[in-house]
Amino acid sequence: MGFVKEFKEFAMRGSVVDLAIGVVIGAAFGKIVTSLVADIIMPPVGYITGGVDFASLKYVMKEANEAAGVAEVSINYGNFINVVIQFLIVAMCIFAVIKAMNSMKKKEIAAPEAPAAPTKEEVLLTEIRDLLGSK
Repeated sequence: MGFVKEFKEFAMRGSVVDLAIGVVIGAAFGKIVTSLVADIIMPPVGYITGGVDFASLKYVMKEANEAAGVAEVSINYGNFINVVIQFLIVAMCIFAVIKAMNSMKKKEIAAPEAPAAPTKEEVLLTEIRDLLGSK
């Protein structure tokens, strides 16, 4: 029973739950970025480059031989280009989010709280001090 209790305490810590949420959101964000690159960014890039589909770009090292049952051996550098573009988009998004969070933190630090108004006792003590100091 001790192991189960320790595991439950570990799993229910805030940092573990936060990490799990981050992984799930990260996976969903990855799918969004993949769609953004494949469906929105790459078609215009392909159009500009004369209809080149980056995903199909490859260097064939050995042609397939279906009669002998040999598969094609190729370096798929077009797919690599797509993945690099996806990475750059994710990196820019994360940079923008962190930059926004840092600027919000700076605003919180830069705006100090106004000092509290003195209580009636403090005002009276200040007046007494000033009167004694003037004599």
